[in-house]
Order: sequence, then C-alpha cells, then structure tokens
Amino acid sequence: MSKRVSRLDDAARAGWLYYVAGNTQDQIATKLGVSRQSAQRLVSLARSEGLVRVQIDHPIANCLELSNALKARFGLKFVDVTPTDPGSDSTITGVAESASAEIERWLRREEPVIIAVGTGRTLKAAVELLPRMECPQHKVVSLTGNIAPDGSAAYYNVVFTMSDSVNVRSFPMPLPVIASSSGEREMLHGQAMIKPTLELAARADVTFVGIGDLSEEAPLFVDGFITRDELLALRSAGAVGEIVGWAFDAEGRMIEGITNERVASVSIPSRDSSIVIAAAKGERKFPGIAGAIRGGLVNGLITDEETAEHLLRLT
Repeated sequence: MSKRVSRLDDAARAGWLYYVAGNTQDQIATKLGVSRQSAQRLVSLARSEGLVRVQIDHPIANCLELSNALKARFGLKFVDVTPTDPGSDSTITGVAESASAEIERWLRREEPVIIAVGTGRTLKAAVELLPRMECPQHKVVSLTGNIAPDGSAAYYNVVFTMSDSVNVRSFPMPLPVIASSSGEREMLHGQAMIKPTLELAARADVTFVGIGDLSEEAPLFVDGFITRDELLALRSAGAVGEIVGWAFDAEGRMIEGITNERVASVSIPSRDSSIVIAAAKGERKFPGIAGAIRGGLVNGLITDEETAEHLLRLT
C-alpha cells in the first residue's frame, strides 16, 4: 500500500471519529496513537480530500415554506429552495450543492434509471461535488453537444466531469453545440451513432438543466457559441433565456429561427414522462427562470430564497 493511500485511510478514520463519533482531537490522537497535532492534520486532510462532507439536515423553515408555495403556485413536481447569502453575487453557491445532492439521490437508486443532463457552470459545479460512486446500472446521457466552436471539448460539458468520480454508463453527444446550418443539424442527427443517444435522452426518467440568461454576460455568447449580432437578434425577438441552447421568450415559447434552427442539442425531454429540474438562481436569470416555468419547459426547480420570492411576486 502506498504512503498516500495509507495516510488517506488514517484521515478517513480520523474524520469518522471526529464528525460521526463526536470524538475530540485529543481522543482521536489517543485512539490512533498519534500526537494531537497529527490528529488535527488528519481531520483537516479528511475535509480537504473530500472524504468528509458536511450536510445540514434541518429544513430551514422559510426555505421549506417557499418550496411548498412554488409547488402550489406553478404546479411543479419538485422544488428545493436554498438559503440566500446576502453578501454573495454567485449564481452557483447553494444551488450547486443542492443539485449535487439530488443527482446523488438518483444515482443511489437500485433500480436502473436514465438521467439526462444539460450543461453549464452550475451543473458542472454540482457534479464536481459528487462522491466516488459505483452505479453501473444507470445511464447518464448528455442533452448537448460537447464540441466547442474551436473544435475543442466544451469545458462545461457535464457528462465528462461526472465520469471522473462516478462509475456509470455515459452517453455523450459528439456534436457541436450549435451547427453551422439547419441542414447540417439534420444531417448530424441522422447519423447512426447519434440517433440512439437522441432516443435515449427522450426516455430520461429525470433531467437536470441549467438556465442561461441572455444579458451581455450570456454563457452562449461569452463562451463563443453565438455572436454578438446573434445575441442581439435573439433579444430583439423577445428571448429572455435558454436551456441547452434553445432560446425562449418570457412565456416560455421557443424563438423561431435565428440560432434555434441550428441548435444541435436534444429537445428538452417530455415533462409528462420526465422530471425536468432546472438549477438556477440570481437576478440576471429571473426572466429566464420565470419564462421556463410559465411555459412548462421545466417541472422542477432548485433555486434560492431571493429567486423564489421574486417568482411568487409575479402576476
């Protein structure tokens, strides 16, 4: 056994003794036969290596009330509202952790399930938080292409990130995010190696997506998938948000033409057969989140208190 593996074993034991069994660092030192300083370092190593995850199980009353109110108001099947950090402008913190926990719950099911995933910063952060797991009975399929405009692998593609820690059958989409023409998209979707992945995605039991805004900091624009002219054209046509590249307006209606005629992503799975959960929060995304809910593009939501309260104020 290597020295690193042995030290991680010791760190795991120290972490268990501290976080689960409630031992003090002095008690851990005695039980492991090390100095108090070594025990302290082992507990810290357990945290830094991801061997220990801290999870608060007590439902925060306001978050629970907001979750129930959103379900009742919009007929959503799943809602999880996380606390808002007033001092943070992050559109990931809190939501990514909650999305990770929900993805993990699905992965831990014994019966085989098909999990479809979108792309983006929030979902990438979520899957990076997943523990190492053995889930060979499940299938995870990407809704989006994994090829960036310069031909490289798209950085925020979630399937590749998930495979770093989870042993699960993965089905990436070897396509550009946005094709050069509608004809090219149809040709690509007709390829023998692509059609089974499209069909698999359509049968997803649960789907996790992000919601992109269409501001000057729109991910599609910042990451080079669309031009500024295309961004402005989408906004002029009424687009307020996008899910896996599909742009929609304030009522959740898909924008005709422009980039939507070239999006190579799979259509969002049917909300009749799949729970489609959007993980998104923040003021820039308010219009997109509201539009996705109004139009029934999603039937599940992971968000924060501030966003939930904004949605409930809508007429």
